[in-house]
Order: sequence, then structure tokens, then C-alpha cells
Amino acid sequence: MPNAFSCSMTRTLADSVETMKYRQLGSSDLHVSELSLGSWMTYGGAIDSATAEACVAKAFEVGINFIDTANVYSGGKAEEFLGVVLADRPRDSFVLATKLFFPMPNGDRGLSREQVFKQIDASLERLRTDYVDLYQCHRYDWGTPLEETMEALSEVVRQGKARYLGFSEWPPDKIRESLELPGVEKFVSSQPQYSLLWRGPERELIPLCAEHGISQIVWSPLAQGVLTGKYRPGEPPPETSRMTNARMNYFMDYDDAVLERVQRLRPIAEELGISMAQLALAWVLREPNVASAILGASRPEQIEDNVGASGIELGDDVLERIDEALAGSVSYEGAAS
Repeated sequence: MPNAFSCSMTRTLADSVETMKYRQLGSSDLHVSELSLGSWMTYGGAIDSATAEACVAKAFEVGINFIDTANVYSGGKAEEFLGVVLADRPRDSFVLATKLFFPMPNGDRGLSREQVFKQIDASLERLRTDYVDLYQCHRYDWGTPLEETMEALSEVVRQGKARYLGFSEWPPDKIRESLELPGVEKFVSSQPQYSLLWRGPERELIPLCAEHGISQIVWSPLAQGVLTGKYRPGEPPPETSRMTNARMNYFMDYDDAVLERVQRLRPIAEELGISMAQLALAWVLREPNVASAILGASRPEQIEDNVGASGIELGDDVLERIDEALAGSVSYEGAAS
């Protein structure tokens, strides 16, 4: 991989396609692009269909082969949207992941045997496909025995409706319990929140997963856009930004102290000839256990810039400067479950 100090300018689109890197997803045979496309609160929801279609087209154009969604996103409409826009693409040309757990509009929720079977069929129908490559538990279900969940998920795999299994924000003790169950399929992926500002997975989750052949697919690697530097302390957010959209500004409660420290990253990125977003994504991708970082793009231009992070290596001195810049604003909280 090129060292960041050798980058005298931001990569062009052609460079981005050429330099997109792919990583093996845990112990599976799936190889996913280092940057993936997510659909939470965007596709089928907060942005118009034409823009959403342009984002998907741009993702494929720049080498992204991994699409992540969930049954609950926009109440099923995100899956429906993807089912339409992916229909004409060869099924083996992309890796498709979805999830279940959170309440659907009709009240269905959880990881019971009944819900696992019901939700996988509903997701496949909306996605217009016979199988998903990765089926993920969106959270841990404290109301259903773990054995019931794992046995049902294993049946889904054996029926050919999903190739592999994953989880998002599970407590480490439950991950261990799942790995100890006999006769069930094992997880290959974990989907935690992870970024320069949110580093909880480093303490227990990443070491545990690395030991057992489980890769990270991280969400919010740009801290909902905060790490792009577009939100400045003492200034109102840009009018078209996520922070001003009531449907998209979940988790965005960063104060001016955090925003001020994020601005200290700007000269570091400028010296490297990369954007602040590329710096933040390259930092996440420095971790070998991370297979892919999910992009929640609402414009094709965001994707084109962000994919430039693939292949960038940050030297130890750069990492030290980053830590100094953000000192006092880094959180090490655990799983959301």
C-alpha cells in the first residue's frame, strides 16, 4: 500500500478504482471492498430515488462490491429500493448483507425462531434475490434463548437463504457463548460503531473477534459526518447536511469542544494531500481486523472522495499526531446492547 506521505494530491476517480483494496471477511470465502455502501436512513427514505440510484451506480463504478442494509431501514423500503436497482446486475458481482431484530412497522421484532424464518423470507422478497451473502443480528435479543436464535440462523444457512452469519453490537460474553454452542453455524462478522472518536471495540471486541475468525464491518466511521470537518465550532451546520435533517441526525450530539478538536485534524490531512474524510477512513482501515467501513453517502460525490482512503497507510508519527489532536474527545464505550 502507498504511504500517505507519498500522496501529493487527492486521488482521481481512475486512481480510486485502481487502488480499491479488498479484504477477506472473517473465516468466510467472501472478499469485500474496504469501503462499503450502507443504506440506513438514506435509500428508500431521506433522499430521493434518483440521487440514491446515482449513489449506488457510483459505488460500483469506484470498485465497491459490498452493500449493507437491514429490514428495518425505512421500514423495509431500503431493501425494496436495493431490490430494484440491483436487479440487473449479476448476483455474483456484489456481496449483499442485511439484518433483523428491530421492530418492523407491523410490530414484528426480535431473534426468535419464528422471526428469523419470517424475516429472512420477507427480506429476500424485498431484495428480489434467492439469498443474501451475510445475514446479521442487528442487536442481541435478551428475550430469546441464544440456542434458539443460533439454531434458526443455522437452518437459514443450510437452506441456502444466507451464506454466512454476522452480528452487530453484541456483548462479548454472548459472542463467546455463541461460539461455544455445538452444531451451529459460526459468525464471520461483527458490525460495531468504530471511528477516531468512538474506539470502544479496541478494548475487548476486536481482540476476541480476531482470535475466532470474525471480521469487523464498522458503521459510522466518519462519526455521522463530523470527521469530515464540515461542522465547525460556533457555526450553524451547513443547510443540506445530515445534522439539519431530523430524519438523519441520530447520535449527533457533538459539542463545540469536540468540533474544535476535529478541526485540528485538518492540517494533518492537508499535509498528506488527502481529505479529512479520507484521513478518518484510513485510520479505521489501519486495523487488520476491519474488513470494511460502511459509507452512508447521500451524494455520489461523497463516495468518490471517500473511496480514496482505500490503500492509504498512515505512519506512526501521523497516528500520534491524530491522538494528540483528539485528546479528551475519544470515547471507549462498549457495545450498544
